[in-house]
Amino acid sequence: MITMIREGTNMAVQGRKTIFITGAASGIGLATAKRFAGAGWFVGLSDVNKAGLSAAHQAIGADNGSVHVLDVRDREAWDEALADFGQQTGGKADVLLNNAGIARFGVLEDLSEDDCDLQVDINIKGVIHGARAGLPLLRAAGGRLVNVASCAGLYGSPKLAVYSATKFAVRGLSEALDVEYARHGVSVACVMPWFVETPILNAGASGTNEQMADALRAGGLEVYPVEDAAQAIWDAAHGKALHYFVGKRAKQMRFASSHMPNMLRKQLRSRPLLSS
Repeated sequence: MITMIREGTNMAVQGRKTIFITGAASGIGLATAKRFAGAGWFVGLSDVNKAGLSAAHQAIGADNGSVHVLDVRDREAWDEALADFGQQTGGKADVLLNNAGIARFGVLEDLSEDDCDLQVDINIKGVIHGARAGLPLLRAAGGRLVNVASCAGLYGSPKLAVYSATKFAVRGLSEALDVEYARHGVSVACVMPWFVETPILNAGASGTNEQMADALRAGGLEVYPVEDAAQAIWDAAHGKALHYFVGKRAKQMRFASSHMPNMLRKQLRSRPLLSS
């Protein structure tokens, strides 16, 4: 974890609220960066995709953010990225958005060990690293930790078993940290989108041509625009609730998983998503 934040504030940051975003080069992360930068926030853009980061920086305006190449699996890289961000923001972050995540689509026996490990390492360990490393910056601002989970964290999704497990973990982590971090003056939110139009829909398992988007089309399931997710994250950053949902279907899934789990199970078992 960061033990010391260097003093000094980037002139472009003074008087502005700040947010650090992982997975900011595309999808929900990029849409969120645009949403917050457009509202006057200074945005720390982080991702493993250097070219994508550069394009994202241009998209929000050079004076509206900073670029941090970050593999969320790397603890030391987290410390370096947040130390750099903290140097520019006067040692604070109003929001840290743990957004980076990946999926591998397919039945469990078709997933390679690497497919499974990568999801666990990025989707769970990466979020834990961010929550730990970001605490000093959030504590200095009385800020808010926002973790992106998924509706797959409400009820296990077939052909997304490992992904679902990671998103259940993000949800559980968020609920626990909401209690733990309160003593630091830091609040926590967990955003759970339904399927959103991002590159993650192109996910497949190693050695197969099947993609998540194919199953969604076959099942006639809705896909929501990234702007809907960015708005939910905006609401989460400014709100006091713990759980936020993206899309009407997400709210329906929440209700069904809580009140009609057996019916939901039957529906999932009857869909072509389970076909081989």
